[in-house]
Amino acid sequence: MHRSITRSFYVKKHAADSFTPHEVSSFFFTTRHHHSRRNCLFFAQRSLHVCVCGVATVVLKKGKAQLFKKGSPMVYSGAVDRILGRPPPRTGDIVLVADGAEKPIGWGLYNSVSMFCVRLMQLEEELTRDPSCAFNMKKLLEARIDAARELRESLGLPSANTNAYRLVNSEGDRLSGLIVDVFGDIAVIASSAAWVEKYKQEIEAGISRIDEINHIFWRPSVEILKEEGINLSELKEMHPSACPERTKVMENGIFYAISLDGQKTGFYADQRENRQFISTISGGKKVLDIFCYSGGFALNAARGGAVNVTGVDTSLPALELAKENIVLNDMDPRRITFLREDAMEFMKGALSRNELWDLVVVDPPKLAPRRKVLQSALGMYRTLNSLAMRLTRRGGLLMTCSCSGAVTQSGMFLSTLQGAASMAERKITVLRQAGAACDHPIDPSYPEGAYLSNVFLRVL
Repeated sequence: MHRSITRSFYVKKHAADSFTPHEVSSFFFTTRHHHSRRNCLFFAQRSLHVCVCGVATVVLKKGKAQLFKKGSPMVYSGAVDRILGRPPPRTGDIVLVADGAEKPIGWGLYNSVSMFCVRLMQLEEELTRDPSCAFNMKKLLEARIDAARELRESLGLPSANTNAYRLVNSEGDRLSGLIVDVFGDIAVIASSAAWVEKYKQEIEAGISRIDEINHIFWRPSVEILKEEGINLSELKEMHPSACPERTKVMENGIFYAISLDGQKTGFYADQRENRQFISTISGGKKVLDIFCYSGGFALNAARGGAVNVTGVDTSLPALELAKENIVLNDMDPRRITFLREDAMEFMKGALSRNELWDLVVVDPPKLAPRRKVLQSALGMYRTLNSLAMRLTRRGGLLMTCSCSGAVTQSGMFLSTLQGAASMAERKITVLRQAGAACDHPIDPSYPEGAYLSNVFLRVL
């Protein structure tokens, strides 16, 4: 069998024919254990870019391949030495990726505009074990989405008291640029890569195989897609009228009204475990929830027995959802209040009135969307948290968060909080550190996937 495969490649090469991706995977990986493996690999290394039908080869600079062999999926343009094959690949095309000696290390999806030249989909050793998904995005998407679903099931999601969770977490589920949140029977897809836009139908087909999902709603990340070279006016809208604009979900036994036109995908499932923690420590306390959005922490505090809860946000649509959530959960509106006000102004005003809280939660929006603004963002976090610490009674508790990946990855959030404590003339003790919920997996070979920092403090 191996000799016939090798011979067919030789004949096609000299007949100026091309190979289908399936033929390439069969040749390249079934010869792995054959006695002539060295010759076959040499042939593949030197000629694969010429003979694979429509598949170019992206050759990395010498010494750059190891990072990607270890699993990092984002091949940045600075690591690329040259591209072999004619015509040159277009954005969204499948390409081979090879090391500096032109030995293939895997395949991925090309982008001619983005700083990330290729998003790797499979490495050589994976294809050796199972070539069934080689160069086939439909099969690969089915396999990765099924694997993501199986992982969530093993984590107990969905469950009798939680039907809002993340099904696909980009690099953490080995589908870089694709996020899928599930809210009941609705899957909300956040697209942040050109390849996702190209393979919309295949993605929908993979998600539609999940029994409880009846609707799919697309939320393209507009600014990121611009950097990916996507013409937003040409985006294909998938079934816009078939999906409701609002829905209701349950998380840890608490109901939430969700607007699919709200922030991000409509709901922040990443804080689920941290919200539940708040419910366990709120009994008998006066609680302040700054940047409350639709009331996630505030509602958990009230459910946990807080005597008084105040939520503050500037977004009127978010506060309308928060107030609706009070009714949905049959909570006493005299114990929980939502106010529309700028967070800084509210805290300054509360300080002037000498108000104090037993438990304060600060969960601001992303203050450092880019690494280049990290220092100014850290200054904002410091000021914000110094005000929050001054509003926390001595001996009280503060949960403070950053959803800025640049801050989390810098490792400077704790030192920033220490700086805030000095500004506030307070002493802090770290009681707990957490990140996103367990349905937001992180690939350690791509640490940039870690974005959420959640730090729980005692303030003295």
